[in-house]
Amino acid sequence: MSGGDEVVVAPEEPVQPLEWKFSQVFGERAAGEEVQEVDIISAIEFDKSGDHLATGDRGGRVVLFERTDSKDQHGSRSDLERMDYSVNRHPEFRYKTEFQSHEPEFDYLKSLEIEEKINKIKWCQTANGAVFLLSTNDKTIKFWKVQEKKVKKISDMNIDSSKATGNGSIASSSNSSSSKPHLANGGPSDKSYSYLSNDFSFPPGGLPSLKLPSVVSHETSLLARCRRVYAHAHDYHINSISNNSDGETFISADDLRINLWNLEISSQSFNIVDVKPANMEDLTEVITSAEFHPTHCNTLAYSSSKGSIRLVDLRQSALCDSHAKLFEEQEAPGSRSFFTEIIASISDIKFAKDGRYILSRDYMTLKLWDINMDSGPVATYRVHEHLRPRLCDLYENDSIFDKFECCLSGDGSRVSTGSYSNLFRVFGCAPGSTEATTLEASKNPMRRQVPTPSRPSRSIGNSITRVVRRGAENTGVDANGNSFDFTTKLLHLAWHPSENSIACAAANSLYMYYA
Repeated sequence: MSGGDEVVVAPEEPVQPLEWKFSQVFGERAAGEEVQEVDIISAIEFDKSGDHLATGDRGGRVVLFERTDSKDQHGSRSDLERMDYSVNRHPEFRYKTEFQSHEPEFDYLKSLEIEEKINKIKWCQTANGAVFLLSTNDKTIKFWKVQEKKVKKISDMNIDSSKATGNGSIASSSNSSSSKPHLANGGPSDKSYSYLSNDFSFPPGGLPSLKLPSVVSHETSLLARCRRVYAHAHDYHINSISNNSDGETFISADDLRINLWNLEISSQSFNIVDVKPANMEDLTEVITSAEFHPTHCNTLAYSSSKGSIRLVDLRQSALCDSHAKLFEEQEAPGSRSFFTEIIASISDIKFAKDGRYILSRDYMTLKLWDINMDSGPVATYRVHEHLRPRLCDLYENDSIFDKFECCLSGDGSRVSTGSYSNLFRVFGCAPGSTEATTLEASKNPMRRQVPTPSRPSRSIGNSITRVVRRGAENTGVDANGNSFDFTTKLLHLAWHPSENSIACAAANSLYMYYA
């Protein structure tokens, strides 16, 4: 600045950790109640507005919830402020409807059973009061339209019950049309019509009992209708579907291929990524997750079982086997073991709302990547570091192959993922934040909370310096000193797009929290 003035930048106040509170639970099971396999939730997704929430389960059902608290507030925000009315209520949802999305099938060519389990759900753009969503199992994607339909009933019939039991004239007149005289060969007699027309005459005042039936709409019911089925495009199990920001296309990914679809055309798709080698013995990695950029319709990212993320530009070529950018973390020398590749496999990736950052989840950590910096992650959050001594046991019981999902808050300042014993973690990634909260999917989410020692860390704003944030790092026990229960795992969770509210699935129960 002129005059030699110095600019003094005030230090930013550290972001305070959120205090999470229980909001709602759907499908809560009683103590000792056995959970049916088909009722276990396998997918959760908020729509872009945050007013609708969808869950899918292993039984092939999709359950929709709608927000109720926002509908209770009438008037504009300025009007409510003048009334001194609090508009910062936490989101409340109610059950809306459910429908059977997928049924179990059998592939006779490959002698394989195809599970009905819902792998992913994605909301599409709404239109004319109807909501649209995509759901997929291992092989087939379906496009659903859910709309309110008015149930119409006929209220006034043409029969007057008080007069129908008199001399039978009304009954006989109503039956006379069906019992018409016929000729010997089965044809109707024309004389019968002239006979009726000559003999029958309306009384001067008309027929008092003759009424025109009227149709009345009583109540409304929600109707789910499958608009399109996108089938026979994947040889391997579908692990991801993602909508494009253009509102017209979406991708579906399996272990070796990513296909591009148009929502209006179910008969064909375009293969845009194919990592299948000519000889399957040369296969070294598979695709684990894929997602479109939230605003750039030409960009998508996909992750692999080797812990790398590839950014693809659809403008470069029709088949995007060559990536535009590669994000991977270099392995520390001397740290390689039998489990290195297994725990490096990325189970889920999510773009931040602005598209600048990508969040990835592998077995041990959450990593935050800046798409402008491909030398390594800008932040690493250690979720399962305390399980490292038990990797052999986790391999024996197959828990090491569990696929945990991850999510970001709408403002990008926090990230979250699940763990064992129905626990989930929330980490702060804003400048100066040392937030690392452990919560339990129960009515008392802070029950197992222990104070996390604050660690000096840099923010994602200083992206050259990387952050390493730890959760509770005790071996074999959770934050409350209890041994970990590897049978109760919180794999699926979703963050509300505009508020600090998290929905997470613990077996067949859907828990919701707010801060």
